[in-house]
This record gives sequence, C-alpha cells and structure tokens, in this order.
Amino acid sequence: MKRFKKWGASLISVSLLVLMTTACGGGATNTSSQPAPSQPGDAAPSTDAAKPTYNFKLAHITPPTHMWHLAAEKFRDELDQRSGGRMKLEIYPSSQLGTEADMVQQIASGSVDFGFITAAYLSSRAPSYAAWLAPYAFKDLDEANKARKEEVSKKILGTLEEQGLIGLDYFFAGQRVMLFKDKEVLKPEDMAGLKLRVTPSPPLTDFYKSAGAATEGLPLPEVYSAVQTGVIDGMDMDLDATISNKYYEVVKYGAVTNHMVWPAVAMASKANFDKMPEEDKQIIREAIDAAANFSATTRAGQEEEFKKTLSDNGMKIYEIDSKLFEPYMKQFDEKYGPTDPLIKEFLDTFRK
Repeated sequence: MKRFKKWGASLISVSLLVLMTTACGGGATNTSSQPAPSQPGDAAPSTDAAKPTYNFKLAHITPPTHMWHLAAEKFRDELDQRSGGRMKLEIYPSSQLGTEADMVQQIASGSVDFGFITAAYLSSRAPSYAAWLAPYAFKDLDEANKARKEEVSKKILGTLEEQGLIGLDYFFAGQRVMLFKDKEVLKPEDMAGLKLRVTPSPPLTDFYKSAGAATEGLPLPEVYSAVQTGVIDGMDMDLDATISNKYYEVVKYGAVTNHMVWPAVAMASKANFDKMPEEDKQIIREAIDAAANFSATTRAGQEEEFKKTLSDNGMKIYEIDSKLFEPYMKQFDEKYGPTDPLIKEFLDTFRK
C-alpha cells in the first residue's frame, strides 16, 4: 500500500513537471496556437504581430491578354511591394467566377474582395454610372484619365456604398468602336436592321436603337460564336478586346468611332474593406491608383499598333466622322441629364 502511494505521488510529480515545462515553452509544440489558413479577404496573423496579412481575390470578365488583366497584375504587384509582402492577390479573369452580376454579388457578400466591373453594367444598378457612357464626352484616353480625378467622378464612385461596395477608381481599356461581320457601315443610318451585341445598359442600347439597330446583351464569352454563326451582325467593342478575343477572325469591318470611353470600376467589398486598419486601406488606394494610371497611359499609346494588328489580320479599319453622331449626343444629354444630378454635373463638367 505504501509502495502504491509512493508510485502515485511520483506520477503526479512527473505530470506537474510536464505541464510546467510546456507552459514555459520548453520545446513542445502547441498545435492549437498555430494560425488557421487565411480565407480570402481575411486578415491572418503576420510574423509581425502588429500587422495582419491578407489573401485577396479579384475577378473580372476579360482574358489574360487584355489590359484590364494586365492592370490587375499591376495592382497585385503594387500591393505586394507596398505592403512588404503582407498582401497577396489571386486573380480570376475571363468570367471564371460568373457574370458581372454574379461577381458584384460575391464582392458585396465578401467572398470576393475586389472586382473590375464595367460602368455599362453598373449603370443598370446605379444610374449615375450612365454618365460615363455619354457619346463623345472625351477626345481621348488622356482626357478621360484626368477626368477620373474630378470631384464628380469621385461622387459617382461613392454611390456604390449603399450596395455594400466601395468604389475605388476607374480603369480604361480604350474607347468604343463598332465591328461588323459583313457590312461596311459608313454612317449611323447604315446600322438600321443590324443586330449588334451591346453590353446590357440602357444608355448603350438607346444609342444603337436610335440609329435603327437591334441589340443583344450577350455575355462576353458567347460573342465570338454568336458572330460566327450569324446570331448577331456585329458588336460594340474596344480594339484591345477585338484582338485578345480574336474577333478579327469573324468580322470584316472595324469602324474606329471612339464614341465612348470604356471604364471598368475597381471596387472592393465594403464588409472586408471596412474592417482593415487605415494604413492597409491606404496601401490599397495607392496600389489601385498606380494600376489605373498604368492602364490608361499604356493603353493610350497602343491605338495605332492595334489598328495595324487588325489590318494585318484581314480587317478593314476605317473612321467615321464624329459630327455624324451629333444628333445622338444631343439625345443622350436631353434624356439622361435630367434623370440624375450627378449625370448633369458630369455633362456640365466635361462637355466642351
């Protein structure tokens, strides 16, 4: 009995020693103290305990060769550099996460952190974005890039907050041109009876319908086959996407009208953004600004190169005088200006 008591006392002593050694960090691994794998957009413990790390997701609709994807890569690199490696970004191009409507829903819910969403799509959710679709509001991309810094442009970004989104900036991918499968359109009236793919947006559909065209709101991945099979006769597009999606294989004519600039809106999940420290929010703002400038300045210098590439691939590339579209400019201003104070302010600011 005494031997049993001595053995029991010894066992208790050893157990207490082990517990004390573990508590003092004596080489034992406490797996419960290891950080859990980071979820998209979640802050995870950093090696510097004072600063969190992030694994972000960004989605957009264009292929990896398009300027918006190159801008997303620039944003990723800027985040990594400016945060000292604390911010990582995974990019999902080519509508991998669904349509623009799907992406916006995912961003608002916080399952995706960032997106580049066209102003055309957003005009169906936040009417003031229609301002960016005003025909011939800007002479070129340089003017449009300067316009993104104006107060009215920032006010338009601010309208997204009520939808659980943070509007960060604008990314430009050239100006809009018109592509036609078989018919050389030389004036607006020549579009009468044609069926054209247009991003679903009231200002865009109004613009083409006023010239007598019918419009189809096809998702971007379906456009190539729709032209090829004759479902549509052409499309509203930019030169960058015409090349990256190889539309020159299925259309013969490209009218370089440059009738609208084409911004994507860089947006963030409000739920995820609001819980970040102010220092990290500022890093994101600065990284987005650098990527937006990269996008506009790079794309502005590619216009002649893109025209030549399309000509070399068999397309007839030509221009249509902007004066022929003056009645449609007036129609837009008269219809949309009174509908929203920010649209009116936009037109008053930028119409020359």
